[in-house]
Amino acid sequence: MATVLPSPTVYKEKEIFSIANKALKLTTKEDIQPHLDSLSKYEKVYKIDLSGNTIGIEASKSLSDFISTNSNIQSHLQEVNFADLYTSRLVEEVVDSLNNILPALLSCPNLTTINLSDNAFGLRTIDSLEHFISHAINLKHLILSNNGMGPFAGERIGKALFQLAQLKRSQDKHMLETFICGRNRLENGSALYLAIGLKNHRDGLKIVKLYQNGIRPRGIANLIHYGLKFNEKLEILDLQDNTFTLLGSKVLAENLHVWAESLRELNLNDCLLKSKGSEEVFKVFNELKFEHLKTLKFEYNEMSQETIENQLIPALEKKNLPILENLEINGNRLDEDSEALDTLQGMFEDLELDDLEELDSEDEEEDDDEEDAENEKETLDIVDVEPLEKALADELNISGLTEALSKTGI
Repeated sequence: MATVLPSPTVYKEKEIFSIANKALKLTTKEDIQPHLDSLSKYEKVYKIDLSGNTIGIEASKSLSDFISTNSNIQSHLQEVNFADLYTSRLVEEVVDSLNNILPALLSCPNLTTINLSDNAFGLRTIDSLEHFISHAINLKHLILSNNGMGPFAGERIGKALFQLAQLKRSQDKHMLETFICGRNRLENGSALYLAIGLKNHRDGLKIVKLYQNGIRPRGIANLIHYGLKFNEKLEILDLQDNTFTLLGSKVLAENLHVWAESLRELNLNDCLLKSKGSEEVFKVFNELKFEHLKTLKFEYNEMSQETIENQLIPALEKKNLPILENLEINGNRLDEDSEALDTLQGMFEDLELDDLEELDSEDEEEDDDEEDAENEKETLDIVDVEPLEKALADELNISGLTEALSKTGI
């Protein structure tokens, strides 16, 4: 399933070139030439969508050359959708294809949006991706989901985001607005550098989606404490299907106030905040007003009935969530016959409560208490991030000097 922007730019039909989802096998120059011929007839092209096909090395070279030498594309292109573009291709083909295509895209001065989701990149392509991200100075929306990255590649993407921010700042360019990187096995190992990278886009970042990445509590804590808490304009935060427990929940709760005036959607489904963690988060909603929050997703987190009664209902009654429209709390430890749930169903017509977890038995409560006691021992990693940021800035300066010297004749 391809990942798309929540609010994609709308173009006129004659400004979009699309052969999306035709399952075309574009291997040779001859394979892609008819489509390039069609593309050449457009006066201006703002969006190219090749998603749902498969492209090889030779066809990639032809596409790259075509983009680089046609001003109707190069000068106007704002968005590319290259999701699901490498089905059945060998890793070597994918690497060489990206080495052809990405430099051509860097030559497009108005490119703001790129979707590379659902391609099996893995670690072999990280050099190309890192170079592209760190140099894509006009980029505003970066979508990289389901690419098989892993923690080491995720760390390098975080470094590239940092370097991109420095480059943008040096040339007074708009910071990244959207970063979507779900289903990539980023895990704890990438969290700190991703945090540093995202933090440095604080002036622009509005959408962060890092769902289904196997990030555990310390990684979540690092991600928020060293990164996301600096992104004060955040409107959509999606951390679905990672693991919070008490540590991640506390750090989130400590920093939720940062987004009280900006947050529109919070997705914490399947994040295992558990009873105590859920209570920490919902206390914040009971204490502060979130004027713009429309969607709150909190399914399958072992939240207790007491949190609903003591925190959520009072928050709603105090109008702390005045425009909340979409509430998801299915799969928690709630009493389906309770007055509190009847109240919620009266407020939210589409509220689903068909898969509630049974209330704890005494044995289960004892097990939970033991697990909670173990989780309470977890603490935030104390890291001095300034030397890390300085080292990355120094890398950027050296890289920039090397690149400049390579273009200088002797």
